[in-house]
Amino acid sequence: MNMNEWLNGLREPGVYKCMPILTFPSVSLLGCSVKDIVTNSDLQAQGMKAISDRVKASACVSFMDLSVEAEAFGSEIRFADNEVPVVTKPLVTTVEEAEALTVPQVGAGRTGLYVDSIAKARKLINDRPLLAGAIGPFSLAGRLNDVSEILMNCYDDEDLVHALMKKVTPFIIDYIKAFKAVGADGVLLAEPLTGLMSADMAAEFSEPYVKQIADAVIDDSFALIYHNCGNNAGGMLDSILRTGCSAYHFGNAVDMRKVIAEVPADVIVMGNVDPASQFCNGTPDSIRKATLDLLADCGAHANYVPSSGCDIPPHSPWENIDSFFGAVADYYAK
Repeated sequence: MNMNEWLNGLREPGVYKCMPILTFPSVSLLGCSVKDIVTNSDLQAQGMKAISDRVKASACVSFMDLSVEAEAFGSEIRFADNEVPVVTKPLVTTVEEAEALTVPQVGAGRTGLYVDSIAKARKLINDRPLLAGAIGPFSLAGRLNDVSEILMNCYDDEDLVHALMKKVTPFIIDYIKAFKAVGADGVLLAEPLTGLMSADMAAEFSEPYVKQIADAVIDDSFALIYHNCGNNAGGMLDSILRTGCSAYHFGNAVDMRKVIAEVPADVIVMGNVDPASQFCNGTPDSIRKATLDLLADCGAHANYVPSSGCDIPPHSPWENIDSFFGAVADYYAK
């Protein structure tokens, strides 16, 4: 698929478009646990297919499991039946440990499983782009060093942070290329930890490394969609846009009206209905209102694509998810 043409097509006036980060709620469609699906490539492919069959999304998105790459480096991971896996403790605490860190081959830990799930999903889904998922470089470095510690180390130990970034970035590039080789049309790159920094810090510690990834993987047939759901994401738009990604996805912590007003009209922007308060804990009526209100503010911009603010929690009621899609369909039907 020509992803430049797909992205440009999303900017056609009045065209229906909708791309929430919707994968984990497939557990209720398949009757399995979260632990089952993050450890089984067949279930992941079946889950993506089940969601593609159920909803009218503009693309099929893979699972946003931000523990996978850290596990490949050797981090300890905690699994639970009904929760997304998490890193339990730091792997690297000094610059010497960072410099000695071995960069794993793609296939280590569960990375091979996630690549395999995209290969299997590609055989099942051919009516829309298939987007794999990968963690962004600063967010991965934070999981290796501890998410709180690395924010302090951006001030106290810059050498440690940069040493980690130089290790994780080549691995992420290789990981994304592995997805590309088995048929993914793009990757959603999750860089939420960057959104907790200042704009200047983001420009130093995230931007150049994300740009390195974008330059290495983007072409006409492959897109890199940048996701940032941090509270400060709206204040670092210049830095984010300089990464040169194909499109940008924002969380509900930012004012999408301000974001869409500052982003160039030829750049696709996605977001940002609250995944927790609306998709998971809202009602069909409340999420319909939230979605229509967001579309009323942003829908007139041709480069806006309605989405969730982040990945939708596993046990979000399907009545709420269906209400979101129904609101989007009703808006574009007008």
